[in-house]
Amino acid sequence: MITSHAYSAGSSDSGSSKTKTQYDMAVTHIKAAKNLEKKGKLDKAKQKYEKAQKLLIKSNKKKPDNADTLNYLGFTTRKLGDFENGEKYYLQGLAIDPKHIGINEYLGELYVATNRHNLAVERLEVLSGCNCKEYEDLKAIIAGEKISKY
Repeated sequence: MITSHAYSAGSSDSGSSKTKTQYDMAVTHIKAAKNLEKKGKLDKAKQKYEKAQKLLIKSNKKKPDNADTLNYLGFTTRKLGDFENGEKYYLQGLAIDPKHIGINEYLGELYVATNRHNLAVERLEVLSGCNCKEYEDLKAIIAGEKISKY
């Protein structure tokens, strides 16, 4: 399936002059996994999340304290069903960048999935001024309008 390649870097450069980082490869796997989830191919999506998580763990060891890496570590860990450790990654990321849009959205989704509505609303409040899709997505999930597999 060529789906994962559709999410490669968006420049005209083929990438041959620059090696993709572990973080970049992980993001490619995450995007492919999300696409597979939409198609109901959950086992294949899980495999992509597992690959992404391994790459992100390596990336985090090389360059710790990167909020973007911690965001996706939290996301992949949560998607693999480990809410406790997913939350720890998100909170580490928020300690670095309290207004990180992705972390606030995904942590809010985790709070909805773990029946901590008040904490999800706190994440929504942080996003309230961003004028971004993440705010609208989290608002819909909190309101129960959007059914999502957390």
